[in-house]
Amino acid sequence: MRDIQLAGAWLARHGLGDTQPTPALATRLAVRRRADVADSVMLAALIIAVALVQVSRMGDDHPGPRSWVAVAALVGAVLLLRFLLDRWVRAVDRRAAAGLVRRATHPVPPGWRTVVGVPQLTFVVASTGGALALAASALTVDDAEVRYGAVVLLIGLTGVAAGIAVRIGHLLTRPVVADGEDTLTADLVMRIEDGRQATTPTFQWTLPVVLFGTAPGWWGALFVALVVAGLVAFVAIQRRTPHAAAAARHAMATR
Repeated sequence: MRDIQLAGAWLARHGLGDTQPTPALATRLAVRRRADVADSVMLAALIIAVALVQVSRMGDDHPGPRSWVAVAALVGAVLLLRFLLDRWVRAVDRRAAAGLVRRATHPVPPGWRTVVGVPQLTFVVASTGGALALAASALTVDDAEVRYGAVVLLIGLTGVAAGIAVRIGHLLTRPVVADGEDTLTADLVMRIEDGRQATTPTFQWTLPVVLFGTAPGWWGALFVALVVAGLVAFVAIQRRTPHAAAAARHAMATR
């Protein structure tokens, strides 16, 4: 009953108050909430683990590659768990679709321009590239500790980038779960929200903190500039990007 009430509130927030919240919709929204919580916990654990690896090697003039292997294994574990979370969401969607008396679908499947959008995808690519370039620049510092931390940071950022790519791929291939125009719109709104949530570069701005304070001052200034520029761009994109419900209705109207 709680999930049904939350589904009704979700529909009302997106201008779909006339659509009846069904158990299938409630279940789909509930599994996404739980997957988002699990995803946040996993990535927070990744940040903490990377920071701990960096701290544990401080003061070592000749840091070895053993911890790099540990970080790479951790990143691989996070990617595997992210894949399993997406698989869980897809399985719930398939069960919900199997229970429909009739199926509705799009004449043309929504592509990445609809699900993610050009500005959002450009933004996350630029943010990830900027963070990777920032980490690579630390490799030029004549300090073994800083260079070691840069390698750890590069491994972590590469893992986050791969995780985003995996999520976008799953979003574009998830089954449509709808039995009419209203539920088809709700399904597309849900997909667009998933896409925007998956491409918010929170961790590209957070992971470089592991080098802040040990790297030279110029590196710290670049890091602050990257975060400030990213936040300004993020606010500008959010102000210019239509709400997920409006984007879904526009996409439905043009099909």
